[in-house]
Amino acid sequence: MNFITDPLYKLLYAQDASMYEELPMGVSFPRQTEDIIKLVRQAQLDRFTITPRSAGTSLAGQATGNGVVMDISKHMTEIYELNTEERWVEVQPGVIRDTINREAAEHGLLFGPDTSTTDRCMVGGMIGNNSSGSYSIKYKTTREHVLEMETVLSDGSVVMFKALDLEEFEAKLELDTLEGDIYREMKALIEEHKESILENYPHPEIVRRNTGYALDKMCEMEPFSPGGRPFNMCELLCGSEGTLAITTRAKLNLEPLPKYKTLLIPHFHSLQNAMLATVEAVKLHPSAVELVDRVILDATKGNISQKPNRFFLKDDPDYILIIQFEGDNESILNKKVERLKERLKEQKLCYSYPVISKPEEMKKAWELRRAGLGLLMGLGKEARTPAFCEDTAVRVKDLPEYVKEFEKLLRKHEVDCVFYAHASVGELHLRPMIDTTTDKGVEKMVTMAGEIADLVGSYRGSLSGEHGDGRSRAPFIHKVLGDEMMPLLKKVKTIWDKHGIFNPGKIVDPAPMEEGLRFSPDYISTDVSTMFAWRGDEGFAGAIERCNGAGVCRKLAESGGAMCPSYMASKDEKDSTRGRANVFRQVFEGYDPEGFSSPELKQALELCLSCKGCKSECPANVDMAKMKAEFEYGWQMRHGISAKNKFFAGAGKLYPTAVRFRPISNWMVQSGIGKFLLKMMFNITPKRTLPAFAPQPFTSKEYKAKHPGGDKVALFVDLFTRYHEPKIARDAIKILEYYGFQVIIPPVLETGRVQISKGLLHQAKDTAYHLLDVFGPLVDEGIPIVGLEPSEVLTLRDEFLDLVDDDRLEEAKKISKYSFLLEEFLVRVKPPEVPESKRKVYVHNHCHAKVLSGKNTLKKVLQNWGYNVEMIDAGCCGMAGSFGYEVDKYELSLQIGGQRLFPAVNNMGGNGNICAPGFSCRHQVLDGTGKRAKHPAELIAEQLSTIT
Repeated sequence: MNFITDPLYKLLYAQDASMYEELPMGVSFPRQTEDIIKLVRQAQLDRFTITPRSAGTSLAGQATGNGVVMDISKHMTEIYELNTEERWVEVQPGVIRDTINREAAEHGLLFGPDTSTTDRCMVGGMIGNNSSGSYSIKYKTTREHVLEMETVLSDGSVVMFKALDLEEFEAKLELDTLEGDIYREMKALIEEHKESILENYPHPEIVRRNTGYALDKMCEMEPFSPGGRPFNMCELLCGSEGTLAITTRAKLNLEPLPKYKTLLIPHFHSLQNAMLATVEAVKLHPSAVELVDRVILDATKGNISQKPNRFFLKDDPDYILIIQFEGDNESILNKKVERLKERLKEQKLCYSYPVISKPEEMKKAWELRRAGLGLLMGLGKEARTPAFCEDTAVRVKDLPEYVKEFEKLLRKHEVDCVFYAHASVGELHLRPMIDTTTDKGVEKMVTMAGEIADLVGSYRGSLSGEHGDGRSRAPFIHKVLGDEMMPLLKKVKTIWDKHGIFNPGKIVDPAPMEEGLRFSPDYISTDVSTMFAWRGDEGFAGAIERCNGAGVCRKLAESGGAMCPSYMASKDEKDSTRGRANVFRQVFEGYDPEGFSSPELKQALELCLSCKGCKSECPANVDMAKMKAEFEYGWQMRHGISAKNKFFAGAGKLYPTAVRFRPISNWMVQSGIGKFLLKMMFNITPKRTLPAFAPQPFTSKEYKAKHPGGDKVALFVDLFTRYHEPKIARDAIKILEYYGFQVIIPPVLETGRVQISKGLLHQAKDTAYHLLDVFGPLVDEGIPIVGLEPSEVLTLRDEFLDLVDDDRLEEAKKISKYSFLLEEFLVRVKPPEVPESKRKVYVHNHCHAKVLSGKNTLKKVLQNWGYNVEMIDAGCCGMAGSFGYEVDKYELSLQIGGQRLFPAVNNMGGNGNICAPGFSCRHQVLDGTGKRAKHPAELIAEQLSTIT
């Protein structure tokens, strides 16, 4: 058998980024073409179907099916050749679009089609959906860039498709193979129906047209159009959604990179004005004109990653256009921008016209646009936007009238709608807000889908501009192309795939669009008892239903960012935030679910580092760390608490005793026998350098306030600082006293972070109430709480607020408000007069700080103290508390650290310092590079010693 039937993987591959869900019979992970051949032949014998899939970001349900889902993203990721002279690249289908362009950019080249999923979408999927993206007015679609394709046909034969001259075309007609049959029968079909095809297909001025099979494009080629371009079957396969053949290799043409770029971003109060401005913009030949509406812009306000990208927005626009001009003459670009600004001013279409030319700022603006799709799911249950009409396309000149009619349709059905678009080519992403968990909502969706198809047809438009027909639009193709075209589409499918084994139900013979919905009237949200209150998520059900499958968590390390470290290392769907979220939802759906006993979910969560990267980088702000903690609690209440978890979570009770017998304790963590015992008892790898207990742990008794009359500050000295690295606490006291503060040391060792990470939420809740009793009176006096360990301090801003009951929530909020990391507190006070130093500091910030603290706070404080600071973009270090200490996670931990962090540390200058606020991060750096990282307090104290 060439596929697996593991229950976990069937759950993982039951959905893509669309509104559909269908449990497959199995999942296949081919490593090479031969594996695909074997799978296809087995499918012919056993009569099962194959659904090809790469990143799984399709929006119309193309990557769901009840047969075998074949995922090429894990292994088929090789770039065979990059030819810079002839400007082409040859790749396997699992190569990510951005991966190609990172290599091509070194030679001044790029692969033009640019989807919003560019950091995880793959060539196979781009071919299947004929992807295009923001720059389609310049680069058009994937179809225009595919030179050759190696494919596996439905009989298991391997065939190379490419441009053919007339002699080569005639030779193909003579072949006594399935390939020969395809050429002969397709030739006959086009010759007989060419006139009807050209009459019924979308208007040729529409660049992006993905409705049905691309028969109209074939009519433009020789021998059907004398003088036309050479016949190339690749153009038909692009947009065929994996229903005709399986791509195993592709040769793509590359374009030269433009030298100059600039953005003009006009702001509008009406959609009609934005559409009229689009018509004006296109006249000046921009490379992109993208529409973003208020719904998405408002969603960016509450998204941690997107807030900084709003810098260019003036007031509160209802719509913006992001218009990019590019080329090799900067003067010409600037003139175009000024000309367009003048036209828009003359017509009084918009109220603000920011121009952006700095590369980093342009990147931020585009990131805001690309976040649109994923942000929609973060709007909550009441604002779900099922993808069933989201990329209709008409001619640009028809946009203003088309939009007027579409808005009439929305008013008729009393539906709000999200508008964002590739306006430059007449494509609008229209996302009506409809609740498909009600019969009324589903009925409304189906009715609107039919009426929208009729509207598109009246403009001779395309039902899909890039996302394809799939399950959601295929039932309505006949309304756009006409009934007489449907037999032709079915004939094409039969010519290529007589037994229907390739991705059936997409394009032809679809099921009704309302079948197989992920959120249907039959869907039952979970209603289970939880330890967290889940106040900001509409309950636990809201938290586990947030993910919409956009797959941002599937980007690789080289794309930057923090999410998702385990997936970056394993490339396994089960280790992505999306994969875990999907399993969560499936095992907790329904009445009396057994989710807390699910072995599949337990397995999926095994390698989650609880880094919280998803809380900020996921467009829907899925908090997998918190969801994992809730699951682990429920699991352990049913199956018992492991010795490992008891050991790590019980450190607060063990440490005082361990330090009394420090020589024995340190021998235990350093000797071979001790490490062996720790491995046997608590699964701690002997390969790790375990932290030793300090000769003189920090105690509050050793400290006497120097400024009894000064403003008070409560310094929270956590367990690990107190017993392992007490110098950090002593340095922090020196710094605070330098500013004249009276430092007090509250009797608190931990905030529950370790207990939360181990799923011992009952213990974490007890700790939360202890904190209310200790910290509460301090903050009531206006005394700030300043801490040194990010994960401990930031727990007070996060889970702490969902552990306390309603009657004490306001107290918890006040403590949260008054709690600061050392750098957050110091950035609020006047910076010292420190001579500028040439000392370089490379900062690896803590994952939780990246999510819950100011992005540049630490950098600013260190700069205030005279350091030359460079932030390391390394994501998670890989240690993640106790994660990297465990036997079965040690190798993965080092692999994660080795992707970006270790190389950055090893490549830093000889006189550079490494700064890592996190205790675990510092020890990961030591184990991975042999270099010691310092806490910010140590670095500041070193500078302090030079001025006191």
